[in-house]
Amino acid sequence: MSVSSTSPFPASPGRAGINPAPLAVALLLVVLGAAWLGQAVGWRQAALYVVGALLGLSLYHAAFGFTSAWRVFIADGRGAGLRAQMIMLAVGVALFFPVLAAGTLFGTPVKGLVSPAGTSVVVGAFIFGIGMQLGGGCASGTLYTVGGGSTRMVVTLLAFIAGSVIGTAHMPFWTSLPQLKPLSLVNELGVAPALALNWTVFALVYAVTVAVEKRRHGRLVAAHVQPPHASPWLHGPWPLVAGALALVVLNFATLALSGRPWGVTSAFALWGAKAAALLGIDTASWAYWSTKANAAALAAPVWNDVTSVMDIGIVLGAMLAAALAGRWAPVWRLPLRSLVAAVVGGLLLGYGARLAYGCNIGAYFSGIVSGSLHGWLWLVAAFCGNVAGTRLRPLFGLEVERLKPTAC
Repeated sequence: MSVSSTSPFPASPGRAGINPAPLAVALLLVVLGAAWLGQAVGWRQAALYVVGALLGLSLYHAAFGFTSAWRVFIADGRGAGLRAQMIMLAVGVALFFPVLAAGTLFGTPVKGLVSPAGTSVVVGAFIFGIGMQLGGGCASGTLYTVGGGSTRMVVTLLAFIAGSVIGTAHMPFWTSLPQLKPLSLVNELGVAPALALNWTVFALVYAVTVAVEKRRHGRLVAAHVQPPHASPWLHGPWPLVAGALALVVLNFATLALSGRPWGVTSAFALWGAKAAALLGIDTASWAYWSTKANAAALAAPVWNDVTSVMDIGIVLGAMLAAALAGRWAPVWRLPLRSLVAAVVGGLLLGYGARLAYGCNIGAYFSGIVSGSLHGWLWLVAAFCGNVAGTRLRPLFGLEVERLKPTAC
């Protein structure tokens, strides 16, 4: 199958319409939800809910997908998405490293997402990478496409939650395998050397994508065609780089408000554990949920959990963006093979994320901008998983996007 773009936006000229009903619902839920959280939990929780909504809007309007960006590079040599990710990370470390070294931001104590690097990260990230391609999205991608009206991704999300719970049940085994202690490049090297090392690697990856793309296509291929619109910043689509910068700024806002960077998948494990408890499964006795922080999260209402609140905000923000773009139109018929891939992919996503101490956001994006060595290990292992997953997609009737060859 050959396609010329991976954009979710129409390439035809003309002003896109607005879907007023989902727009009104999304706006109402964001406003009322923020007001209620401000009263029930506090202003910071309300602000984080709004940040989540802005993340969802940014992800949708920029079509900022990690899954599709890796797939088109693996299968077709197009690297615009990967280059946008390198820009995102380069700006991210410039913002995060000095603040994390200082330990405070605007008077709030802050710390990065630094986790052990070892066997569980390699296995978990590789599994997650396969799940990305079969499930059709990563962690943030699953949420924003659900909000955008994708019924298939609702299936992926439910399986993602189930896989996350299973992963928490098996964590004692995986954490008993060889691994390094949590290691922060900022603490080990200092801010300036850590920045220089990271920027060098980002530049190398950027250069490799340019070389591969030019060798494959003879030129750099545009990520998508910007359709004419009177107000593209409101209705989309945005350039990929604009989306990358928006994600960095909003991740930094998350750090300022919550004291730690943006994460996604811990909420899925929490939701699944609470649901399992309602079915009579004693998840509270599992080793994963016996730690002080996890036990407190399991015992508390879900709206007290920062990640849960932000995840819900992402879904609503993406729904708002899809409605503004005139693209909110759920399709309820799913081919059987695609449905099976969504279930299998979601289970792999959830299980892999728990083993790897995070997903494309918590381990890759936030892990690397935190200076965590496990973030880099996650990137390598997950990319390998994406290679395997891309090769498996046709077995489930899923496309692998390639440009049509052009005549000279």
